[in-house]
Amino acid sequence: MLRLGVNIDHVATVRNARGSAYPDPVRAAKLAEEAGADGITAHLREDRRHITDTDIDGLMEALTVPLNFEMAATDEMQAIALRHKPHAVCIVPEKREERTTEGGLEVAREENKLAHFIAPLRDVGCRVSIFIAADAAQIEAANRIGAQVIELHTGAYCDYHAEGRYEERDAELARLTEMSTFAHSLGLEVHAGHGLTYDTVAPIASLPEVMELNIGHFLIGESIFLGLEPAIREMRRLMDDART
Repeated sequence: MLRLGVNIDHVATVRNARGSAYPDPVRAAKLAEEAGADGITAHLREDRRHITDTDIDGLMEALTVPLNFEMAATDEMQAIALRHKPHAVCIVPEKREERTTEGGLEVAREENKLAHFIAPLRDVGCRVSIFIAADAAQIEAANRIGAQVIELHTGAYCDYHAEGRYEERDAELARLTEMSTFAHSLGLEVHAGHGLTYDTVAPIASLPEVMELNIGHFLIGESIFLGLEPAIREMRRLMDDART
C-alpha cells in the first residue's frame, strides 16, 4: 500500500507569523493521523522558521504513527536526532536564504562526509532517507553511503505543470519514473515529495516502486477551504485510485 506522510511544517509557519501558541502543529499531526496519514513529517531548520525544538518534543510524545524528521546534515541536528531517535531521518539540503527546499541533496560530492554522518543514526535504529533529484549518480551515491531510502524531489515536475510547460513536465516525469525503477533495483526504498497537489499526485502515486509520498504545503493550504481532515482524505483517495 502506498503510504501518505503529511508534513505539518506550515501549521507552524502560520503560528510563528503572530508569535502565538496556535495553531498547534502537534494538534494538526493528531488530526492528520485520524484522517488516515501513515506518518508525519516535520523539518527542524537551523533558523527554526517554522517547526521548533518544542514541537519535536511534542510530536515524539504524542504520535502513534512514525515521525519522519527532516534535517540538514549538521552536528546540531544529528545530536537532536540521536536524542529523540525518530522512526526516520530524512537528510535534506538547507540554505538560510531559500524560501523552501530548492532541490535535492548533493550526495556524490559529499559521500565520505555523509557516510560518517548517517552511520550513528542508523546505529540507533533510525531509517535514513536522502532527499535527492532524479539523477542516477546521486542515487548510486546514496546507496553507497548506506542510506536505506531515497526521496525523489518532485518539485520541478510540479512547477512545470503549474506553469503549463507540459513537455518539460512529461520529460521530468519520465526521469522520475526511470530513476524510481533504478533505485528500486539497487535495493533502496523509494519515496517522493515536494509540491504535489491534487492535480499532480496521480502520475507519481501510480509509480509501482514508490512506497511513500510526503505532502505538506498544499494540504495545509487546502485545509483553509476544506478543513484538514477532508483535505487529507481527498489526497488519500486520489493516491489510492492512482495506485489501483
